[in-house]
Amino acid sequence: MRKKVLLLILLLTNTFLFAQQREAQQLLEEGKCLYHLEKASWYASDLFLADYPQLKDSLNGYLSYQTENNGVNTIFYCLKGSTKILARYQFSSLSYQLPISVDINHSQPTNQEKELIALRTEARHLIETNPDHFFSFYKNTSLNIIPVITPTERKVYLITAPQIAGVVLIGNDYLLTFNNNNELIKKVKLHNSLIDLSCKEVNNGKEVVSTIHSHVVSEYITPTDICTLLLYKDFIEWTEHIVMGQKYVSVLNLKDETLTITPKETWEKANSSKTTD
Repeated sequence: MRKKVLLLILLLTNTFLFAQQREAQQLLEEGKCLYHLEKASWYASDLFLADYPQLKDSLNGYLSYQTENNGVNTIFYCLKGSTKILARYQFSSLSYQLPISVDINHSQPTNQEKELIALRTEARHLIETNPDHFFSFYKNTSLNIIPVITPTERKVYLITAPQIAGVVLIGNDYLLTFNNNNELIKKVKLHNSLIDLSCKEVNNGKEVVSTIHSHVVSEYITPTDICTLLLYKDFIEWTEHIVMGQKYVSVLNLKDETLTITPKETWEKANSSKTTD
């Protein structure tokens, strides 16, 4: 009987650990997807504004999406009479500094691009009208719109980005879910507030190797957290970020781009023993 109980406990423990690993992997994959899209947008925007300033007045919006070969395309489009692509940048999955190709032939968007533009346009309209004051806006920031369409869902992530250097912003991010007609069916605030972290965190004159924030709305680190932290990992001195939920602790290693999720009690015991040693 005792052996059966021990086997049952072992089985439940392994099942729990597997579930946590799967949750961590799913969050990391989605966060990395957003990261690659935003990173491509960063570089493409710099190139577009520097190389084609004459097209700026015709610009209505931009977006990035993954291609079949795991690369990313970034498009800049206008909506005057009919949608046309002002510029299309194609990046490989290895580097975003130099695009594989640049198309400025004012071509028509593909069907995939049309769908993404329509989704982004609807999200932008919701933000600008903001009839129920759902969205919050902060000085020296902007809301970046990231539309994502998969075979099973249509959603838009909104991430607050700083317009001044030297800070990393966590929070004031949202997830909007739409049906196939681009009608909003759900909107969620991923954080209740906005916090800013200095790119050069210090504590009593010592360099900080990890930073931390607490979650009330969600139990785990969010894909938007992962996206933001990976975007700025080359500009910050700390290499680890910790998210404290009510029951679980998420630890994102920025150097290795890995994520672990641990029960809060287990994490606190492990770190308490480290401190006492």
